[in-house]
Amino acid sequence: MSTAEGPLVPAGVSVRKPRHGDLFELMVDGLDERGDGLARMNEYEFTLRWALPGDRVRAKVLSRRRNAIEARVEAWLERSAQRVTPRCAHFGVCGGCTLQSLGYEQQLGHKQRHLERVFTAHGLDPAVLQPLVGSPEPWHYRGKMEFSFGNRRWRTERDDAAEDFALGLHVRDVYSKVVEVEQCSIQAEACNAILASLRREARERGLAPWDLRRHTGFLRHAVLRSSRSSGELLLNLVTAGEEFETVDAYLAAVRAAHPELTSAVQTVHTRAAYGALAGVERVVFGAGRIEEQLLGLRFEISAQSFFQAHVAQAERLFAALIEALALRGDDVVHDLYCGTGTITLLLARAAREAVGFELVEAAVENARASAVRNGIRNARFHAGDVLTAWAREADSARVLVVDPPRAGLHAGVLAQLKARGPERIGYIACNPSAGARDVAQLVAAGWKLTRAQGFDLFPHTPHVECLMVLERA
Repeated sequence: MSTAEGPLVPAGVSVRKPRHGDLFELMVDGLDERGDGLARMNEYEFTLRWALPGDRVRAKVLSRRRNAIEARVEAWLERSAQRVTPRCAHFGVCGGCTLQSLGYEQQLGHKQRHLERVFTAHGLDPAVLQPLVGSPEPWHYRGKMEFSFGNRRWRTERDDAAEDFALGLHVRDVYSKVVEVEQCSIQAEACNAILASLRREARERGLAPWDLRRHTGFLRHAVLRSSRSSGELLLNLVTAGEEFETVDAYLAAVRAAHPELTSAVQTVHTRAAYGALAGVERVVFGAGRIEEQLLGLRFEISAQSFFQAHVAQAERLFAALIEALALRGDDVVHDLYCGTGTITLLLARAAREAVGFELVEAAVENARASAVRNGIRNARFHAGDVLTAWAREADSARVLVVDPPRAGLHAGVLAQLKARGPERIGYIACNPSAGARDVAQLVAAGWKLTRAQGFDLFPHTPHVECLMVLERA
């Protein structure tokens, strides 16, 4: 069989090294860490966007690096039985929920297998992994969504709106364009109506959206936050200039249509650098913050605060951490990379003292305020370089918790742990590969991995968090 572009190579046939433009018939049998389909032919591994296990496809080679090949699906020869109809009308264009076409139970199975592969790759026994904890609430779970204004709208076949205004999310791999998001299936339902009013009022008032290339325009981002416990809603409107009267009138109209909108903040971000959480804040109405509860503690969330996006799943993860650490009343526990102190404060309730270490001063200020709000007096926080601050107190802790960034632990922190580490370590990995790499080094240095378990904090995405607990062997 052949095509106009060249012969089609059936699955399982021995071939020369694939080249750009070659066509292959492939059977997809897995997913990679980004959620893209994987197919194998002899020693070659093909990556196929939007493909799922069980799909049989005709694919064109885009690039090859050693035995890893990126390919594009040209035709679907047979659809996977695991496929479901995506709930979101924007699926396939929006850069968000890339696994929405895969049934949720199958998503969990993929993430469990991903953790097993990661453990095996780093020399850890995958048998220690407990079943992954899925979310009972896989829809409308996010307490925060950041939307972008743009002057290059991604056109679809079903619309005829003007192309020079959009409010939504960036198109996957086409960051300069924004797809109009009418209904987001993972944010709080009340926020969808507010998003629609923000779009309508901006267009009617002729407010200019941000031009990502020329760095011109006025409206940059709309960040919507919701509280599961209080029901409060907070809008952070990010603008490129002040124009306070214009913003006040704009948001007054939105508030009139949505009295459930508790508070609104304007953040003035004048720099060319892209990003919503930067600039000078001004409260337009309300308190400029909302309150959330997590495992019985109260937290105040401002426009630029960090807080867990999926509160219910974060509760399950943190509860499992505390249970596995089996804290005693005389334990001193250290929390590295503590952020706004959520874990530190939860640990303090079961320990003699909990000490948090964090680089960002503003996060530490939030943590200290939360300690006061919750009447917790046995928690302390250090702002500044984590390694330097922790090294001064490292010997005083019997228990250590780390929740590092995606790159994993700093080499200096690992070295300190190996030299003078505590009895027990709880490691929360937002990047399981980096986490497994670090834990493998600790196992080699004398710890025993006693528990490992994945938690799905981001349903319909490839991301998975992994809790690992170690004890001195």
